[in-house]
Amino acid sequence: MNDPSKLERFECAPGLRLQSHERISQIHHENLLSRLERLEAVIERLERRLWLTVYGVVAVILAQAVQSLLVVTP
Repeated sequence: MNDPSKLERFECAPGLRLQSHERISQIHHENLLSRLERLEAVIERLERRLWLTVYGVVAVILAQAVQSLLVVTP
Protein backbone atom coordinates (compact mmCIF):
# COMPACT_ATOMS: atom_id res chain seq x y z
CA MET A 1 0.00 0.00 0.00
CA ASN A 2 2.84 2.43 0.72
CA ASP A 3 4.66 1.72 -2.52
CA PRO A 4 7.06 4.66 -3.12
CA SER A 5 6.86 4.30 -6.92
CA LYS A 6 3.17 5.16 -6.86
CA LEU A 7 3.81 8.21 -4.69
CA GLU A 8 6.55 9.52 -6.96
CA ARG A 9 4.27 9.42 -10.01
CA PHE A 10 1.59 11.39 -8.23
CA GLU A 11 1.38 15.04 -9.27
CA CYS A 12 -0.61 17.36 -7.09
CA ALA A 13 -3.25 19.65 -8.55
CA PRO A 14 -1.85 22.91 -7.10
CA GLY A 15 1.54 22.15 -8.65
CA LEU A 16 -0.04 21.51 -12.02
CA ARG A 17 -2.10 24.68 -11.75
CA LEU A 18 1.03 26.67 -10.95
CA GLN A 19 2.89 25.20 -13.94
CA SER A 20 0.00 25.92 -16.27
CA HIS A 21 -0.30 29.47 -14.93
CA GLU A 22 3.44 30.05 -15.47
CA ARG A 23 3.17 28.73 -19.03
CA ILE A 24 0.15 30.92 -19.77
CA SER A 25 1.98 33.93 -18.32
CA GLN A 26 4.98 33.17 -20.52
CA ILE A 27 2.76 32.93 -23.62
CA HIS A 28 1.07 36.25 -22.76
CA HIS A 29 4.46 37.89 -22.25
CA GLU A 30 5.73 36.61 -25.62
CA ASN A 31 2.57 37.86 -27.34
CA LEU A 32 2.91 41.27 -25.71
CA LEU A 33 6.53 41.51 -26.88
CA SER A 34 5.59 40.63 -30.46
CA ARG A 35 2.77 43.19 -30.42
CA LEU A 36 5.14 45.80 -29.03
CA GLU A 37 7.65 45.11 -31.81
CA ARG A 38 4.93 45.46 -34.46
CA LEU A 39 3.71 48.68 -32.85
CA GLU A 40 7.23 50.11 -32.83
CA ALA A 41 7.59 49.28 -36.53
CA VAL A 42 4.29 51.03 -37.31
CA ILE A 43 5.37 54.07 -35.30
CA GLU A 44 8.69 54.23 -37.20
CA ARG A 45 6.87 54.16 -40.54
CA LEU A 46 4.47 56.84 -39.34
CA GLU A 47 7.39 58.97 -38.18
CA ARG A 48 9.06 58.68 -41.60
CA ARG A 49 5.83 59.74 -43.30
CA LEU A 50 5.47 62.65 -40.93
CA TRP A 51 8.99 63.91 -41.65
CA LEU A 52 8.42 63.48 -45.37
CA THR A 53 5.28 65.60 -45.07
CA VAL A 54 7.11 68.27 -43.06
CA TYR A 55 9.91 68.42 -45.62
CA GLY A 56 7.34 68.64 -48.42
CA VAL A 57 5.53 71.55 -46.76
CA VAL A 58 8.82 73.37 -46.15
CA ALA A 59 9.83 72.78 -49.78
CA VAL A 60 6.53 74.24 -51.03
CA ILE A 61 6.89 77.30 -48.79
CA LEU A 62 10.47 77.87 -49.94
CA ALA A 63 9.46 77.43 -53.59
CA GLN A 64 6.71 80.03 -53.19
CA ALA A 65 9.15 82.40 -51.50
CA VAL A 66 11.68 81.99 -54.30
CA GLN A 67 8.95 82.40 -56.89
CA SER A 68 7.71 85.61 -55.28
CA LEU A 69 11.30 86.94 -55.17
CA LEU A 70 11.71 86.20 -58.86
CA VAL A 71 8.52 88.07 -59.67
CA VAL A 72 9.58 91.14 -57.68
CA THR A 73 13.13 91.35 -59.09
CA PRO A 74 13.42 91.71 -62.87
